[in-house]
Amino acid sequence: MALKDFEQDMLKCPRCSECKWIPLSQIRSWEYAQVCPSIGKYNFHAYSCGGKLMMGNAILDGRIDYTDEYLNILYRCQMCGGCDVSCKCNKDMEPFAITQELRIKAVEDGQLLPAHMIVIDGLKAEDNMMLEEKAKRGKWAEGLDIKNITQDKASVYFHAGCRYSFDEELWPVIRSTVKLLQKSGVDLAIAGKDENCCGGRAYELGYVGEFTKYAENNLEMLKNAGIKTIVTSCADCYHSFKVLYPKMLNKQNIEVIHITEYLDRLIKKGKLKLTKKIPMAVTYHDPCHLGRMGESYTPWQGITKRVFNQVLVYDPPKPWRRGTHGIYQPPRDSIQSIPGIDLLEMPRHKEYAWCCGSGGGVKEAYPDFAIWAAQQRLAEAKATGAEAMITACPWCKRNFLDAIKENGEQLKIYDIVELIEQSI
Repeated sequence: MALKDFEQDMLKCPRCSECKWIPLSQIRSWEYAQVCPSIGKYNFHAYSCGGKLMMGNAILDGRIDYTDEYLNILYRCQMCGGCDVSCKCNKDMEPFAITQELRIKAVEDGQLLPAHMIVIDGLKAEDNMMLEEKAKRGKWAEGLDIKNITQDKASVYFHAGCRYSFDEELWPVIRSTVKLLQKSGVDLAIAGKDENCCGGRAYELGYVGEFTKYAENNLEMLKNAGIKTIVTSCADCYHSFKVLYPKMLNKQNIEVIHITEYLDRLIKKGKLKLTKKIPMAVTYHDPCHLGRMGESYTPWQGITKRVFNQVLVYDPPKPWRRGTHGIYQPPRDSIQSIPGIDLLEMPRHKEYAWCCGSGGGVKEAYPDFAIWAAQQRLAEAKATGAEAMITACPWCKRNFLDAIKENGEQLKIYDIVELIEQSI
């Protein structure tokens, strides 16, 4: 697909602004009615999804040129998919895909954001998005007795991802994850220093070539190792393996499981027994790539046509990803399995959750915007009366921790694995 293929969608946009809000039936207060951090922060229509569709039409028609302001509007977006879910409540359109194609076209046309160029150069040189030396990648696992898929056979491959591999403050989470899986009898292996980036963040920035390179390399490595199941603790990596690899490469014969799903299975099978009481009120933050963006990809090969030369229809009917089938219940079931825990939902949750703020290259290019979005979410979490916010993505946890350091908010942030480990 290319931007031109979505021309009818862009023309079909009625400028209703529903992409800016969670659906009317889900709004519980004006304070928590918005779904799009970009429009919430910058408060100008161009920053909304509808505004980007107008930009897409104008670029295709040659009515506007690339400018610094155009690129700022395009990339001040977490690619969280909130607009996509809200739009699809009433209309069959692909606003998220169009925004992605706008980024791809910008890169193809040589219109590159300097902050993102630095990250991509680092990816090309060191195979990670963290501007770190590749040689440091496996250090998080030092001292663990665990197989390596480059040398050993195993039934399950654990993919750590760039953030967990290089963010030393988060290493305890991922080390605990491995220990929990091993304690449950899982035949587990990692790639250690030979692990590569999943490529997902490069794709979100518009760099399809880099994404394809890493996706193909990863699939080849897993094929050679005979791996049939991937488990990851990173929501971004989960989205790459589960959605982007089948979508972009039409290749995927490996089961992809997020750690929240796997732990939920182990708890329900009695392989992990949570017995220690943790008396605490908590709320759960749905990571975008695990929730609304985490639905399985269903390919569609069809055509668009007009009925009575007016109504645009899809033949055969197109499967729509509306965000309703993401990974929502497993993390909640696991949290509620912990004795003493009181789970309180935020007004915006599941497919209508507010983004943590770190996605889409925003944390790299617009760190103040990333922190602002996180602070909005922290305030929403605190308003529930919770003592702590639980999440299931290292990018979310990192951005929340950074926001807390900046504003001094008295709210604890946990990965779900940390609480489960405490309860065993």
